[in-house]
Amino acid sequence: MYEPNILRAKSAYISGGTSGINLGLAKTLARHGARVCVVGRDAAKAERAVSEIAAETGSEAIYVAVDVRDYEGIEASMHEAVRHHGPLDIVVAGAAGNFFAPAVSISAKGFKTVIDIDLLGTYHVFRAGFDVCRKPGASLIAITAGQAVKPMPCQAHVCAAKAGINALVRTLAMEWGAAGVRVNAISPGPIEGTEGLNRLAPTASEQAEVRGRVALRRFGTAEDIGYAAIYLSCLLGGYVTGTILEVEGGFQLGDASADCLTPTR
Repeated sequence: MYEPNILRAKSAYISGGTSGINLGLAKTLARHGARVCVVGRDAAKAERAVSEIAAETGSEAIYVAVDVRDYEGIEASMHEAVRHHGPLDIVVAGAAGNFFAPAVSISAKGFKTVIDIDLLGTYHVFRAGFDVCRKPGASLIAITAGQAVKPMPCQAHVCAAKAGINALVRTLAMEWGAAGVRVNAISPGPIEGTEGLNRLAPTASEQAEVRGRVALRRFGTAEDIGYAAIYLSCLLGGYVTGTILEVEGGFQLGDASADCLTPTR
């Protein structure tokens, strides 16, 4: 277990931090000492997220309502976070859009929307984030997905967006490393209680079948993703950059449901 205040005196900015994996990540950072700013389009949802963070962690948190597709808005939200919490140390680009549909059913507008939220939104957050936390030790983290490297039917738009995020992370790590800024991504597997998992496996039997294919035989938690973010944001990960950190219990290895622990004769 990490020491309780490993992120003390650090300031974190999390786009998409008002729900799901990213809200869980924000809570984990806050529990370990970080001052958190969460960002989302829906002000009411963002306000509820901040209330949850404060109630569950006792840590100071603020929110800014902004769309990651609005670069000027993202810039302004970064400066608001700095005004409240001081210079940023951790910037997480987590906002994402998704829906399941075969490519022949995805309109050009629908495809562009996912690219704009996921890929362009990540660039907006990273580009604005670099300007406000350009210093040794700063950590920029994207939330990507296994679709970046493993094609999935009915996910052409997401596969394209996430593959772009992975390439962007590696490129920015090369360009910004001289400033001491590290750029990485976390690729979650099936995470319990999330909209993504519920879409992938909407029934209890389908979820049991998916769980059985995971090498570790369990779904991940938002806290698992938060711990990965802690690793990438402190001295433990101080020499890690340009990495896509898979936090998925072995799910991307393939179907691990076979019984390989019982001796055969």
